[in-house]
Amino acid sequence: MLRTKIVVPPPYDFGAVMDRLSLDSLNRVEIEQNTIFVPIVVDGRNISVKIESTGTIDSPAFEVDILDEADEATVLEELKRLFQWNELLPTIHDHFASTNLRSLFQEHRGTPLVLEFDFFRCLLKSIIHQQLSLKVAHRLTDRFVKTYGVEHNGVWFYPSPDRLCSLNYEELKELGLSTRKSEYIIDISKAIVSGELDLSSLRNQSDEEVIQTLVKIRGIGPWTAQNFLMFALGRLNMFPKADIGLQNAIRNLFSLSAKPTLDEMESLSKEWQPYASYASLYLWRSIE
Repeated sequence: MLRTKIVVPPPYDFGAVMDRLSLDSLNRVEIEQNTIFVPIVVDGRNISVKIESTGTIDSPAFEVDILDEADEATVLEELKRLFQWNELLPTIHDHFASTNLRSLFQEHRGTPLVLEFDFFRCLLKSIIHQQLSLKVAHRLTDRFVKTYGVEHNGVWFYPSPDRLCSLNYEELKELGLSTRKSEYIIDISKAIVSGELDLSSLRNQSDEEVIQTLVKIRGIGPWTAQNFLMFALGRLNMFPKADIGLQNAIRNLFSLSAKPTLDEMESLSKEWQPYASYASLYLWRSIE
């Protein structure tokens, strides 16, 4: 086991991170111990990592235990990406201090945009969650992962594309997934295994190129592609203006008589660029 201490620029609210991750029962979060366990995939291998917060919002620090044999530098670089352990958060907060979201950013000060722990996991979650309430989506995802995924060091890993390729549509339907979602999941898995879809190559594409690549795949529409850009690739300037949650949040925040139009959403978001993803995150937080 490798142990490393990490110090990151303030503000950084690890409590907000734990609260958000604890909404998903598949995540192992120990709030009293200020600890989370993270499943990441490095070179096709499942690696479990324990992260314990030893600091505060204004003096954030962490102890990181890599529980499996792995290259320390590679794992730490991925953790920094996933948890936004970089110097951008102070810059982002400074940016919003002079916008109409100033009070919202003060209220949720130090809340980072935590990414999904794996690209494929992000796609799977997005597909399963499509057009479902959060409660139903979590229940289905829990059943799916615990049936076909892997538990390692007390941490659940989503099933790999190879594992899902061995299934037929009926097996996924038996879990409660719709016919179409069962087809989407298995067909996308086959596309990844065959090399038709290379998720890692999307890192080097522009936002528009990523959307164009993903929406060609059956089961992936603009909402799923934008979700992937924000929560898998960590793109900072995403504002899915058609999202009903964002529309409701803006209506509440600005005391509008009706939900804003798409043009009004677009106009508002110009002030929040180039960090519109954080505006999206904090607006969602405001209605949770």
